[in-house]
Amino acid sequence: MIDLPIPGAARCALRVLPAAILTVAAAASFCGCSKKDDDKKLYIYNWTYYTPDSVIQKFEKEYNVGVVYDEFASNEDMYAKIKAGGSGYDIVFPSGDYVSIMASQDMFEKIDISKLSNLGNIDPLVLQKATYDPAMEFSVPYYWGAAGIVVNTANVPDYEKDWSIFGRADLKNRMTMLDDMREVMGDALVTLGYSVNSVNPAEIDAARDLINNSWKPNLVKFDAEAFGKGYANGDFWVVQGYAEVVYEEIAGDEELIANTVFFIPEVGGPAYIDSMCILKGSKNIDLAHKFIDYIHRPEIYAEFCDAFKFPATVNVPARALLKEKPLYRVEELANTELKDDVGVYLDLYNKAWFDSIRVGE
Repeated sequence: MIDLPIPGAARCALRVLPAAILTVAAAASFCGCSKKDDDKKLYIYNWTYYTPDSVIQKFEKEYNVGVVYDEFASNEDMYAKIKAGGSGYDIVFPSGDYVSIMASQDMFEKIDISKLSNLGNIDPLVLQKATYDPAMEFSVPYYWGAAGIVVNTANVPDYEKDWSIFGRADLKNRMTMLDDMREVMGDALVTLGYSVNSVNPAEIDAARDLINNSWKPNLVKFDAEAFGKGYANGDFWVVQGYAEVVYEEIAGDEELIANTVFFIPEVGGPAYIDSMCILKGSKNIDLAHKFIDYIHRPEIYAEFCDAFKFPATVNVPARALLKEKPLYRVEELANTELKDDVGVYLDLYNKAWFDSIRVGE
């Protein structure tokens, strides 16, 4: 879930096409979001590397529409853009804490579940965990997962499967962590034995100090945009991030793939349920519902998961249709904790992150 450093609508050409295909596609059509000439278009704002191009193309063909697909690097970036207004998007994919925040600010249309025939495919456990909207009033779960740690074992043969790896001075200037406040703060909190949703000022301060004093001195940077590319070209040996991003970047490099390990630390960390939400004022509400229902067809959901070697965490029937071995198991999510909307206490996190951890960056 990173964002490529390409401005505006140009990003829509970079869904999940392999590099060789991207070159041809770019030459054929600069934007590549849709080959439709009609005025019926669905505008989607999603995380990068999160919906395979084949899934979008099949939707376009079946419904004879175009899809304009733009991407974001973090919930904070997404929220700021939507809050500024005038984006024109129909569907957005926030994580659970931001579903709460945005729903409370009347930023979503209500979901009409009568228009969705595939909701029965969603794992009841996921809906239990989605305490921010268990009745799917404003959101429909898309994916349940977590960031983890990627290690190049050729360069780092000995390591603990723990967040403490970022405290290793011998790996200084070869590591990155995400430029994501709740993710990094959450990792520090669980390392100290606290909840990723702590609202205790002393615990938040302790997490800040762990990051500042132990982890940050060894990092090249906090990076949510290019950690996959940096790992692929050898600049970084250890990165916090999303498995699918790294494996997409190293595709075809069999030696590097063989030396690459992804794991979610046993101590846990922040998990996410990203959901599909229809933005307030959408001009394509019916089409948006069609897309949401389309995603939860078992064969489509399996295609989505196979593209990134995900386990089918949300859609139960899709699990039997997977053709690829997932990069991690659903069981590895057992000790993770969903990030909640911490309300007014978010200011404590903002102060720790922007006024201290990120200062001078």
